[in-house]
Amino acid sequence: MRRQNLELPDGDTTAVDWLAEADSMPDAAPLLVILHGLEGSAGSSYARMLMEVARDRGWRSCVLHFRDCGDYRNRLPRRYHAGETNDLRFFLNRLQAKRDGSQNAGPLLAVGYSLGGNVLLKYLGESGTDTPLSAAAAVSVPLDLHECADALNIGFSRVYRRILLKNMKLAVTRKFDRYTAAFDWDRAMKARTFAEFDDAVTAPLHGFAGRQDYYDRCSSVHYLKGIQKPTLIVNSTDDPFMTPHVIPTSDRLSEHVTLEVAEAGGHVGFINGGLPWRPTFYLPGRILKFLEPHGARPGM
Repeated sequence: MRRQNLELPDGDTTAVDWLAEADSMPDAAPLLVILHGLEGSAGSSYARMLMEVARDRGWRSCVLHFRDCGDYRNRLPRRYHAGETNDLRFFLNRLQAKRDGSQNAGPLLAVGYSLGGNVLLKYLGESGTDTPLSAAAAVSVPLDLHECADALNIGFSRVYRRILLKNMKLAVTRKFDRYTAAFDWDRAMKARTFAEFDDAVTAPLHGFAGRQDYYDRCSSVHYLKGIQKPTLIVNSTDDPFMTPHVIPTSDRLSEHVTLEVAEAGGHVGFINGGLPWRPTFYLPGRILKFLEPHGARPGM
């Protein structure tokens, strides 16, 4: 990977990790922007797998980190959330501005996983045709944040909730302490559910009135009708992070959205089979197959 520091318009900073081999690829090669999931990074296995498949097809790729994710720290007293589309918009517009002067620039494509998928779909719905992206894909998306927060309180999903909450609290303690936090520190550290954590930390840190306001305004299911670019959504009915009620009906989808729902895929899993110590994965190939027709330069 090659690290690029990205200075943001509000004075904050984030990081973009580029596949180093992409530096030697032609400008006409498609450029794939990847958005990671909750507390993920360019080191997440799903991002690495997709970058490898994209590289093998001659595509360039990068991972745009959400603020304060991965092995770097942002400046401002805030982090990231499931509806933060401004950073993605700024990065894509900046990429496009650099490409405007080139007749050989390949298309821009994007893939988002989990929380990153929610951000991507919300961005696409907000933007309509006003986006430099030619096509996109989103995987294991928490389309309705209310439903997903509740789903993590049921059965075995509570194991995932406990692990993720622990990681989120650790991330908060790396950035704040009880004296510098712009939220109720004790309430945050005592949170036992996602809803409690989002109400105590995510909402006040990012200008929402509370978790209800945050979930209402940031659930990507409300933006699917506005999507005007070819977009693939891949979810699973056995995803421990959500219930079947998360899956939208066809009347909530734009004609540009292809929704595929697997019976068995887990959360960003989608394993084909193979030996237990050497599984094969369905997802990277499916994503690239969908994006490939849109991966040629206009006119080719």
